[in-house]
Amino acid sequence: MSSNMFLYWGSGSIPCWKPMLVLEEKGLAGYPNKKISFSDKEHKSEEILKLNPRGQVPTFKDGEIVVNESGAICFYLENKFSDKGTKLLPDDNAERARVLQRVFEVSNVDSSIITNLLHYRFRTPKDKLDEELLKTKYEAVRTELKKWEGHLAASQGYVVGSNFTMADVFFFPYVAFGVRLGLDISKYPAISAYYDKVKDRPSVKATWPPHWADGPGDSSIMGPV
Repeated sequence: MSSNMFLYWGSGSIPCWKPMLVLEEKGLAGYPNKKISFSDKEHKSEEILKLNPRGQVPTFKDGEIVVNESGAICFYLENKFSDKGTKLLPDDNAERARVLQRVFEVSNVDSSIITNLLHYRFRTPKDKLDEELLKTKYEAVRTELKKWEGHLAASQGYVVGSNFTMADVFFFPYVAFGVRLGLDISKYPAISAYYDKVKDRPSVKATWPPHWADGPGDSSIMGPV
């Protein structure tokens, strides 16, 4: 079944990690795939562009069906294989609503960490960094993490309740990414317990970004959080 699929992905990319988690949770391991090099700009190659005009990954094929955009791939897989592996969207309407709310709420994590902080840190020369502006950006990240600390403290081990769901697929990669860049999650006990629980999940171990094994990231980036 998975032999008809093909995934283009990049190591360490949060958007790529999410559908890889879904594929593992659905028992679809062994699908054909190609790891592209961002540094060599392989995501802008003709091979990718003919499938995804934006020149981005993940790019996914299922037979003749091409699905781009990380979230779209995740929901496509859950819809097609809802009866296989881990059920990532509950049948109960109220429970599903809670999962979907958290899935889309994760966009705030992306905005505060990736768009607000990391883009500024990576794209601004060190001698041009505005320390006062950085303080406000770090405070925005802390404020966002405190919201998720509250969510997890009120839950039962996962983002929504006691089961791994699509909300975890969307949220966990940001936590792992933050830890790699120096986030001290001991300041956030519920997030810390969540990280320790989920990082040992088979799907997470199977899809852990391979280049992360080469060593830690720049801990100065998230250290102040």
